[in-house]
Amino acid sequence: MYLVTVFGNLLIILAVSSDSHLHTPMYFFLSNLSLVDICFTSTTVPKMLRNIQTQSKVITYEGCITQMYFFILFAGLDNFILTVMAYDRFVAICHPLHYMVIMNPRLCGLLVLLSWIMSVLNSLLESLMVLHLSFCSDLEIPHFFCEFNQVLQLACSDTLLNNIIMYFTAGLLGGGSLAGILYSYSKILSSICRIPSAQGKYKAFSTCASHLSVVSLFYDTLLGVYFSSAASRSSQSSATASVMYTVVTPMLNPFIYSLRNKDIKRALERFLDR
Repeated sequence: MYLVTVFGNLLIILAVSSDSHLHTPMYFFLSNLSLVDICFTSTTVPKMLRNIQTQSKVITYEGCITQMYFFILFAGLDNFILTVMAYDRFVAICHPLHYMVIMNPRLCGLLVLLSWIMSVLNSLLESLMVLHLSFCSDLEIPHFFCEFNQVLQLACSDTLLNNIIMYFTAGLLGGGSLAGILYSYSKILSSICRIPSAQGKYKAFSTCASHLSVVSLFYDTLLGVYFSSAASRSSQSSATASVMYTVVTPMLNPFIYSLRNKDIKRALERFLDR
């Protein structure tokens, strides 16, 4: 699954970069999403595979903090890139005549840069807050990676401030991004309903169907993790659910975009025929 994720997303990046017809804002954001997905799954899966191979589940304190930092960073980036892609589809469908003027290369680069900056700052804040906590020696994390919430529960010192910051940033960044996506799609749906012909409606909807599928998969699995862990209080069910958004979702993204998108299909065929 890890190899499929890496090679699948790598093929998307190579197809977009090698085909001049795909040098548009939508595919620029898609290639960034594929890069983030490779990095996101690479923060946890290689270590897990090594643990299985060596039959050793040890991780150092420094390694745990590092893994946590990069996990939060790329999870945040996934969230922001999906939001930016929703805005791109909103402009394309609701303001088609001004699309290339609004979504110019400068704005596209700025949106990706802002996504990186916000993700880095959030990840840095969360990781630095953990560094101030006290831990006993030889702790056992009931998870397959250093999941932020699980690490907080093992701290010997007071974690009230950490929990406040965690829920505040999750509500502000995650909730804000989800609200932006829902607003964009409400406007998109309204615009599609006003298109008189059935063929026009289908064409407009098909341009955002892949993104909508990826968004649904990402947020459904992510919310499922936290609702299931809150309901059952079982670390095993939380770890099992986490596999969905850390491994399964990044693996399925290339399939969703390549199977539902004719431009990507053609670009992949041309690239593989070289």
